[in-house]
This record gives sequence, structure tokens and C-alpha cells, in this order.
Amino acid sequence: MLDPRLNHLVSVARLGSFTAAARAIGVTQSAVTKGVADLERQLGYAVFHRTARGAMLTEQGRDFVERASRLLDDAHELLRGNTAANDPYAGVLRIGVCPASLEWLLIDPLSKLTHRHRDLRFDVNSSSFERMIQQLRSGAVDVAVGFDAAFREWPDVDRRPVGELQSVLFVRKGHPLLQEAVLTEDMIARYPLVSPSDSRPYGAVIRDLFESRGEQWRRHLHVIDYFPVVSRIVATSDALAVVSASHARSAGFLREFRTLPLEVFAPAPICCAVRARWEPGPAARALINALRESDMI
Repeated sequence: MLDPRLNHLVSVARLGSFTAAARAIGVTQSAVTKGVADLERQLGYAVFHRTARGAMLTEQGRDFVERASRLLDDAHELLRGNTAANDPYAGVLRIGVCPASLEWLLIDPLSKLTHRHRDLRFDVNSSSFERMIQQLRSGAVDVAVGFDAAFREWPDVDRRPVGELQSVLFVRKGHPLLQEAVLTEDMIARYPLVSPSDSRPYGAVIRDLFESRGEQWRRHLHVIDYFPVVSRIVATSDALAVVSASHARSAGFLREFRTLPLEVFAPAPICCAVRARWEPGPAARALINALRESDMI
């Protein structure tokens, strides 16, 4: 029904790679490369910056991909016919999470939605904030869950608040800091720190913690977003790390770790980000409401 080159182009934008797009579509990489190049010549401008790390959208390319994505999505909805008419929640809800350490926020909401809407399917992926913005803009995800502060500066993104997350620092049982009668930030700055991100909302706090004491913050910081790795490092060293206050109250956590009685991070608002020019569908709205109802935020 539509020019197949549009599907090639949108797939590259969503996956960030000509190779990955070809694999997903089921054609050769040369076919995708040629199709996109032909389309760029017809448009008169480059849709992608080709880099060693993959294909990144240009400013003009981002606008074109948004429109092309909408056309393809509308065609898909049209061809669903009676299924969509009978159940507006039927289909796949594409959810992005950034950073990946926030995926646990989806446990209760997705469980509830699975029971409420039997024909709703989820496609959850996590990535860096920079890649998630590109995926949201290109339509690779329908809704992105993350820190409000990270999305705030993007005018083409509509932020729907869902709650606040309190983060705390934790250490292994028996850590020297637990023996201190009065804990200070000067004491904390003596040890390595593990954070899921060096950007908002953690980055500014961490940089100030070390730089205000004449220390180079990068010499002290590990950026690791996979909690099993983080917990192993903390359990086997004197490093400190960041964890949500709600997870820190769990029995499994308390068997090995303790939080530090010092408030370093302010409560961080969490939001669901959607494209400002597109009204989120019923499934995306249901996810937003389920997150707001969750006790985990």
C-alpha cells in the first residue's frame, strides 16, 4: 500500500542500524541501504548521519521519520480491521525505559494490564537517554518511562507525571561508614561510587559531591546500570552505590546491604514521555494510569 522504502527508512531509525533493519525486515542490507539512499535523493536532504556507531537522524530526517512512522502505523491499524474495533487495546505497546535500572517500576503495572487486557502485548526495551529520545521521536517506542528531568528540555516531548522516586546510597554489611556516629558527605567522598547514570538526576549531585572537595569525580565513579553487577561490586568491596528507597526495604536487599542515613539525592519525579504531536493510544494511557496507581513510586 505504501512505498516499501518508507518501511526501510523507519526501521533504520528505530533500530539505529542498516544491518539490524535489514535483519528485522527480512531483506539484504544492500536493499535497505539502496532504498534509503534513493529516498534521500528524492527528498533532497540526508535523513541519517552515518557514523561508526550506527545511523543517527538528522534534524530534517527526524521530522520526516515521524510522519512516515505515523503513516505506517495508521496503515497497520487500518488493516487490523474488526480486531481493533472490538478491542482498542489489542496489539503491541512499545515501552522504552531509561535508564534500564528503572525497569522494576513496570512489574506491577504490566502485571495488572496483562489481566485487564488479554490481547495487549508488551515490547519493553531499555537504552541510554540519548538513544531513547531518538526511538521516541521516530516511533520505535510509544511511551518512554524515565526521569522527568532528563526529558524536560525537549519541546517535542509531552511529559505525563506518574510519581517520584527517592534514591539512597547503600553499602555492604560491615562497611566502615556504618561505624561512624555522625556521617558526613566528606566521609562518603573518600570511597568509589556506583551510579546507574552520570546524567540527570544523579550527575549534578555526584559531580558536586566530589568536585566541591577538590576531587575529580570521574576518578571515583563507576557508571553501571545493571543492578546484579552493581550489587556484586558493593558486596565485595567498599564501594557505595545508588538504589531506590523502596527496593532498599525489601527482605532480599536487607540480607546483604544497608542504606546510609544521609540524604544525598532529592526525590526525583518520574514521567511517561510521549510525542507531543501524537495523542497516546488507549494502551499507552492505561500504562500511565497503572504507573500512577502503583505503590512502587
